[in-house]
Amino acid sequence: MKSIYVAQHIIDAQLVRDALEAEGIPAYVAGAYLTGGFGELPVNDMVRVMVADPFETEARAVVERIERDLVESRAALADDDADPGLEPA
Repeated sequence: MKSIYVAQHIIDAQLVRDALEAEGIPAYVAGAYLTGGFGELPVNDMVRVMVADPFETEARAVVERIERDLVESRAALADDDADPGLEPA
């Protein structure tokens, strides 16, 4: 098994796992049960998304796409927040 994503928390790991499985890549969240001991505190790289060796290349491409889309989405939100022409809802 290869670790292809280190999550900040269990929700990130589950979202990445779901995206991989939607692409037909079986994935496993390692360390998910360890987070109960920490509660809401950061898990310090303990939660990882793992895939079998033959899926590593394809899985890394999916993770890169997810991270790129996230950066673009955050940038678009920041641009919207900075636009003085927008009226609050």
